[in-house]
Amino acid sequence: MRRVGFTTTIPLEVLIAAGVVPIDLNNVFITHPNSPALIEDAELTGFPRNVCAWIKGIYGAVVASGVTEMIAVTEGDCSYTKALMEVLSLNGVRVHPFAYPAGRQSEALRAEIEKLMAHFGVEWDQVNEAKKRLDRIRTKVHEIDRLTFEKDLVTGEENHYFQVCTSDMNGDPDAFEAEVDAFLAEAAARPARKERIRLAFVGVPPIISGLYRFLEEVGARVVFNETQRQFSMPFGIDDLVEQYREYSYPYDIFHRIEDISREIEARRVDGVIHYVQSFCFRQIEDMVLRKSIGIPILTLEGDKPGAIDARTKIRLEGFLELLEDRD
Repeated sequence: MRRVGFTTTIPLEVLIAAGVVPIDLNNVFITHPNSPALIEDAELTGFPRNVCAWIKGIYGAVVASGVTEMIAVTEGDCSYTKALMEVLSLNGVRVHPFAYPAGRQSEALRAEIEKLMAHFGVEWDQVNEAKKRLDRIRTKVHEIDRLTFEKDLVTGEENHYFQVCTSDMNGDPDAFEAEVDAFLAEAAARPARKERIRLAFVGVPPIISGLYRFLEEVGARVVFNETQRQFSMPFGIDDLVEQYREYSYPYDIFHRIEDISREIEARRVDGVIHYVQSFCFRQIEDMVLRKSIGIPILTLEGDKPGAIDARTKIRLEGFLELLEDRD
């Protein structure tokens, strides 16, 4: 089957309607058995050391996976994507741009989606049918999220995994739905978890492994994964354009803060971990978050894939002690 990669969440319904295999290149990179080697390969090719590791990892993922066609999100994501497009085009990869309009204008977004539809040769009726199919799976993933913060049956890492996977449904919606169904049946039979402190994880998904498990070992649990939840389209909106207007990740920080603030209150969150990626413009948004959210925030910065280090563990333990002292 035709395989199409993409650099961040795009209107997945278009690819499903076209009958292609969707591949979130971020997931290919971070789950690769030797993801640091993908970064090293990109640097040997000529990528600077002080460029975000995700961009270098995506380049390495394209080469390693043999993807020859991809969608690059040129507005609403990483500012390095345009240069990545140029490099991959020179390597024979067919790259189609997609842009989220900065002002969230409905007509501009519709035009971008329709350009994508024209590229893949699909019509609105096919796309809307694909949306119904995907929304059925998303609804089940939303139930996993509900079991995380309402029933305390799901770990932060499990919550992260299933919501991240909705970006491409692991390339196979039917197989992913079966995995979700099996997990829901298993989770429903669990006893409630007893972690003392409830955390929100905001920012891009972490490049660091072991973060969620460590937090649970020391008595805390992530009950809100901001960006991962956005991937699952948790809005209950039938109109495709409006769905991707509500999707907060590609737009300004203030649109994101509305969602973050609402979920922090609903999930009874005690503190926020703001994860930022080295050499990413989103690091600057930390200043805005700190002025806009009225509970304690710990900012963690990650660079390359690897296990959580001793310094980060110490910082997290100190943050949790601060939260316990406030109770």
